[in-house]
Parts: sequence; structure tokens; C-alpha cells
Amino acid sequence: MTKAIKLLTALPQPQRQRLMTLAREVSFPEDARIFEAGGTADRFWVIRSGAVSLDQQVNSLQRATVASLGAGDLLGWSWLFPPYTWDFGAQAFSPVRAYEFDAAAVLRLCEEEPQLGLVLVRNVAEVLAHRLEMTRGKLMEQYTLHRRGAL
Repeated sequence: MTKAIKLLTALPQPQRQRLMTLAREVSFPEDARIFEAGGTADRFWVIRSGAVSLDQQVNSLQRATVASLGAGDLLGWSWLFPPYTWDFGAQAFSPVRAYEFDAAAVLRLCEEEPQLGLVLVRNVAEVLAHRLEMTRGKLMEQYTLHRRGAL
């Protein structure tokens, strides 16, 4: 199983410092919707404190939580991949403080500094791999419970 990585601490110091020049501190109150599935993915966040739940709309009345994120976690990766729309929704589970990054500015920086771009994309890929494994585990757990008749 891959280990959970924290994007900013995984970056070498020079790349982290360069990326942080683009950071803007933001906050979200508890229960705030940060983004909706299908919306334009033009930014991402690194959570400083608080908790965020990623969710998927099940039907018109119900959302299913697919992941919970906390301090140090990357929130949002859809800004890296066309069509640049959110795959999930996100909601603050508690008051949240985060660093916000404008995707266009980060992508320009990555083009100007290819080494930073490579390191950043590799670290985002590690985050994605870990979350995929976690999701797979949750699906297997749900399948097992369903087969046992617990659901």
C-alpha cells in the first residue's frame, strides 16, 4: 500500500519555497461548500487545519462521502487534467484554513521551471495512487458487508 504523503512537505525545500510564493491563505466556515462536481477546476488547496469531506452526488437528495482530508492534505487535482472540472464535491467538515493556489499560475511556474513541474506532478500522482488504494479498500469493505447481508 502506498503511504499518504503531504504535498508541501514532500516537495524539496527549493521547490516548496518557489510554490509557496503563489499561495494565498484562505478559510472556510464549517459546512461551507468549497466546490461542486462538474464545476471549473481552476485552483487547488493544501489544508492547514480543519477537515474537508469529498463527496459524490448519489441522487438529488443524497451525497456519499468518498474521502476525508485533514491538515497537510491536497484538496483538488482536477486542475491538472482536461477538461478541468471537479470530479467530486468538497465541503468543510469543520472550520478550515488552507493555502489556495491558482492553477494557471502554478502551471505557468511548472513550464518556467520544469524540474519543479516534474516533482509536483509526481507528488500529486502519489497522492492520487494513495487515495485510489484507500477507495478500493472502502469498496471491498462495503462489498464484504453487503455479501454478509449487513447492508
